[in-house]
Amino acid sequence: GVTSMDPFLEKFFPVVYRKKNYHSKDSNYCKYNNQGLSAFTSSLYLAGLVASLAASPVTRKYGRRASIVCGGISFLCGATLNASAINLGMLLLGRILLGVGIGFGNQ
Repeated sequence: GVTSMDPFLEKFFPVVYRKKNYHSKDSNYCKYNNQGLSAFTSSLYLAGLVASLAASPVTRKYGRRASIVCGGISFLCGATLNASAINLGMLLLGRILLGVGIGFGNQ
């Protein structure tokens, strides 16, 4: 949802924003074709996948409570980082931390 909002695109992905407004009457095909936007979208899912695999030994060694606390702290840090992001690096790091939190929560 947020990847199609104009203020978000204008601030973090100006190339996509210009492309979206230039082809406003055409179809949506290739409007959002950008490596940074793809990295933003997929970073959460990839981090969640890796974290869910890494959470298993943590859960086995330290218990479920420690695993859930780690996931919650990671998710909170990721949400804070995304809310205060001023550039793409902060945005990607926040998404990765969100993914780690989701991965640990899924475990």
